[in-house]
Amino acid sequence: MSGIDVIYLDNAATSFPKPPEVAEAILEFLTHKAGNPGRSGHSLAVAADAVVAETRRSLASLLGVRDPSRLVFTLNGTAALNLAMYGLLRPGDRVVTTSMEHNSVARPLFALAERGVDVIWLPCAQDGSLDLEDLDRALRAAPTRLVAMTHASNVCGTILPIGAAAELAHRHGALLLVDAAQTAGVLPIDVTEQSIDLLAFPGHKGLLGPTGTGALYVAPGVHLTPMQQGGTGTHSELLSQPDELPFALEAGTVNTVGIAGLSAALRVLKATGIEAVRAREASLVERLLEGLQEIRGVTVHGPLDSAQRVAVVSVILHGWEPVDVGAALDSAFGIAVRPGLHCAPLAHRTLGTFPLGTVRLAPGYSTTDDEIDQALVALRELSLSAG
Repeated sequence: MSGIDVIYLDNAATSFPKPPEVAEAILEFLTHKAGNPGRSGHSLAVAADAVVAETRRSLASLLGVRDPSRLVFTLNGTAALNLAMYGLLRPGDRVVTTSMEHNSVARPLFALAERGVDVIWLPCAQDGSLDLEDLDRALRAAPTRLVAMTHASNVCGTILPIGAAAELAHRHGALLLVDAAQTAGVLPIDVTEQSIDLLAFPGHKGLLGPTGTGALYVAPGVHLTPMQQGGTGTHSELLSQPDELPFALEAGTVNTVGIAGLSAALRVLKATGIEAVRAREASLVERLLEGLQEIRGVTVHGPLDSAQRVAVVSVILHGWEPVDVGAALDSAFGIAVRPGLHCAPLAHRTLGTFPLGTVRLAPGYSTTDDEIDQALVALRELSLSAG
């Protein structure tokens, strides 16, 4: 159990419980280091600046970023995605994306389409997978500025082939933006080896940090127009925003308190190892999938091979609406899941689960085998009560 009286299977929304080191680091920062980084020369400001710089370096090491300054801190993954798309795209540009996108990609693209950006939506298969031949054809059809795609679905966990997508995008003169909300801290990511141009991710999911944290990686040669201008602590004599990263895209004071917590989370993650996290979550998913297939009236969406998905499993329980399953699991069994559309209506249309959605079970590294078994027992009881 997580330390409170609940079995937490909603890690796709935010990871829980956080490592105790995260809360300790936040308290220590607020007590001893809570100056404004880069804004003053006194010891508290210098200490805060050191925390921000250390966190940036840790993220760079984790993600294969050669120049840490190319990592820009944001409020969350959504802010990072918006910064990438609004900072890059102009009327007349063409974007290719997929039908498995979260609203954090879909809504900005919908808004940009109203401003004259041409958005091409590639239909994925019913298991959430993307046919690379479809992507190739779409890129051949017309000059394209950007391919924007999720690394793994937040609905059914399906992993998309971002490495191959990057190769295709670059072959046709396009850039690749990856939404790593479900994969940063869970799957190995190397932006250099995988030729990723823009990588957006939150700090509060697989990276185990607090909410209100996130970042955008911007590859060398990619220029984004700032979404806001303001104080940076550098080049204060200029009325224009400084050009160099991260200051060009990091106006105002960053969330230093959250970044301190994220720094501690990254140390825990480094000590644990991404490979160990991936192996543990794959084991939990295998246990969950095997058990679900033995429950009458349960339909599992997405691939049945744990190697093809992250720890996100969506199900339908015959005779029940998803929202009622979620409420019953919470009230009668103390199990926290997420029912509904998961802010991804296009993905649910692809899966054939729109408009009611599914029940999403998302274990994390700290989930136990016993908690998976208890969730399976609860779902079996609900299936029997449906007749």
